[in-house]
Amino acid sequence: MSNPLESRVIELGKHVVRMTTAAGSGHPSSALSLGHIVGTLMYEQMRYDPCNPWNPASDRLVLSEGHSVPIVYATYADLGGVVGKSPAAKRALTLDDLKTLRELDSVLDGHPNPAEGFPFFDAATGSLGQGLSVGAGLALGARLSKIDKRIFVIIGDGESREGQIWEALDFIIDHKLVNVCPIFNCNGQGQADYVSKQQSADVLVGKLRAFGYDVQDVDGHKMDQIAAAVAKVGKGSMSIAIVARTQKGWGVDSLKDKSNHGKPLTAAQVADAEASLDKVAAELKLSKASGPAPKPPMPPSANGPAKKDKIAVMPFAEAVAKTGMAEAVAKNKLSTRRAYGAALVALGHADERIVAVDGDVSNSTFASLFGKAFPNRFFECKIAEQNMISVAAGLSAAGYIPFASSFAKFLARGYDQLEMAAITRANVKLVGSHAGCSLGADGPSQMSLPDLAYFRAYTNADDGRGNPALTFFHPADAVAAYRLTEMAANINGLCYVRTHRPDVPLIYPQDATFKLGGCGKLAEGNAVTVVGSGYMTTLALAAVRELEKAGVKCNLFDAYCLPMDAEPILSAARKANGVILTVEDNFAGGFNAALAEAAARSGDVKVFAMTCPRIPKSGKDGDIVLAALGLGVQNIVARLKELARG
Repeated sequence: MSNPLESRVIELGKHVVRMTTAAGSGHPSSALSLGHIVGTLMYEQMRYDPCNPWNPASDRLVLSEGHSVPIVYATYADLGGVVGKSPAAKRALTLDDLKTLRELDSVLDGHPNPAEGFPFFDAATGSLGQGLSVGAGLALGARLSKIDKRIFVIIGDGESREGQIWEALDFIIDHKLVNVCPIFNCNGQGQADYVSKQQSADVLVGKLRAFGYDVQDVDGHKMDQIAAAVAKVGKGSMSIAIVARTQKGWGVDSLKDKSNHGKPLTAAQVADAEASLDKVAAELKLSKASGPAPKPPMPPSANGPAKKDKIAVMPFAEAVAKTGMAEAVAKNKLSTRRAYGAALVALGHADERIVAVDGDVSNSTFASLFGKAFPNRFFECKIAEQNMISVAAGLSAAGYIPFASSFAKFLARGYDQLEMAAITRANVKLVGSHAGCSLGADGPSQMSLPDLAYFRAYTNADDGRGNPALTFFHPADAVAAYRLTEMAANINGLCYVRTHRPDVPLIYPQDATFKLGGCGKLAEGNAVTVVGSGYMTTLALAAVRELEKAGVKCNLFDAYCLPMDAEPILSAARKANGVILTVEDNFAGGFNAALAEAAARSGDVKVFAMTCPRIPKSGKDGDIVLAALGLGVQNIVARLKELARG
C-alpha cells in the first residue's frame, strides 16, 4: 500500500519545476532527487512547528546540499510555514510565493539563508561540505541546553568528496552526538559528470561503517524505508548515517541526464514535465493529493540559553590572579594570547552562553584555561579548522557565543567557512594567535601575514543590519587583549581578535577603557604621527621614546580596532607635520590602507607605511626577523627621522 504522502511528493515536484522555470535559474534535477527524503522528514518525522521556526526545541534540518533548496521551499509552503526576519515580522509562506524564487525582495534565496527571512534554516549553505559541521554545533548547543532534539543533515554524494565532511563525521563520533544524522543523497551525478566511484553509495556505506556509524542503506524514493531509518536516530549508543540511493531528476524524464545540473526547464517544457510526473503517479497508482498538508509532530517545550543585555567581566587584576598570571603582570611581561585566555575565563564566569572551540592548540592559544574552568563548555576540534569554524556557527545558531581559536595562520584554511558564517550573520568570535612576523623562529609557515587585509575587507562591508560584517580587534598589550575580548563578546556579530606570542610590557593602565572604532594615544608631539598596531605598538613606542631623547617628539597612536574612526589620528597629524607613518607586522592592506583611504578623502595628510615587504624566513626570535625585514626599532627610528626632516 502506498504512502499518501507520495502523492504530495508528485505535487512538490511540479512546484520545483515551475518555480525554477519562473526564476530562470536553479537546480530542479537535484531538488527532485530529494522529494521523498524531504517529504518524509518535514511532513512526518521531524518534531517541529512550522508556525514557530524559532522554537529551540524543534528538530532541525540542515541542507548542506544547498542548491537543492527548492524542494524544501515547496514543502514548507505546502505546510504554510512561517517566514520573516523576526517573530514580529512573521507571515505564512504561500504556494504563490514560490514564484518569487531568487527575486531580490524574496525570502526564497537561491541557496538557504536564514538571515534573509527563512528561519526554518539555521545557517547559510551552498558552499559545499559545511552543513554537517553546523549540525554538530547545533547538537552541542542542544546538549548544553538539555534539549532532546534531532538534527538531520542532507549531503550530496559528490559533496562528500569534501574533506570537511569527514572532519565532521569524526567530530560527531568524538563527542558522541548521536542526535545528529547525516543523510547522503546518492543520485550518482555531480555537476560536470557522474560522481567518482569513491563517492558511490556502496563505497560510502563502507567508509561510514569504518568511521563508526550504524549505516542505514535505503531506497531514497521509498518513504517507508526512509521513515524506518530516521526513527532510529538518537535511540541508541551509535550514530546513525543514512545512505539514500536516489535518482537525479526523479519523475521528470527531461531532467534525468547528467547534463542537466543547474538547468531549469523552459516555459515550453513545463507541461511535459508535469505530464511526466503524472505518469509516474499513475504507474504507482497514486491518487491526486488533496486537502491541507499533514501537520508534523509538535516538539516539546524548552528554552535556550538566557540572554543578557551586557556581559561584564571581573577586573583585570582579579582575572589574571584567577588564571595564575599575577606574577607575570608584576614583572610587566604578559603576552596578548595569555591575556586572551584570562579574558575567556572571566567571560565564562559572567555568562553561561560563552563557549569555546579550539583546533588542538589550546595550550598555545590559552583557550585551555577555559577548558579547565568550564569543561562542559569547551569542545576540542583537533586539527580540523574548517569543521571548527562551522561548528561554531552551529553553536551560535543554538543561542551560544562561541570563541573559536587557533593559530591565525591555520584559520586561513577556514576563510570559506568564515564567509558562510558572515552570510548567516552568525555570532562567532575567531581568535588567531601567533600572528605576524613577531613569531620569529617558527618561520613563515606558522605566521599569518595577509590576515589583516582579508579581515579588513569584511569590516568595510555592511551586514545588512547597519553593522560591520565583521569587527577586528588587534590588542597591543594584556590590558587591551582583556578588554577587547570582552568587547567582542558583547557584539552581536562576527569578530576577529588577533593575538601574538611574545610577552610584552603593559602599555595601558589596568583600568583603561576602550571603544569601538577607537585608538589609544600614547605620545604627543609635533613631528611625525606614528600609528602602531598589535605587537608593533611596543616597537613603535620604543622608537618614539628614543627619538624624544634626541629632541624629536612624535605623536603615537595604538590602532586596535577596525572599522576605525580615523579622525583623531588625522587631526593630530594636521597639527603636526601632516605626515603619518603606520607600522605593522603583516603584509600591506591593514591599518595602513584604512588610514591611507581616510587621508585621501581628507586631502591634507600623507600616509607612509612600514609593513612586511616580502615572505620572511625564520630567525632565532621575532625581533631578529623584524629587523631583517626592516621593521625593527632602529628601522622605525631611521624612517621617522627621514619623515621628520621632510
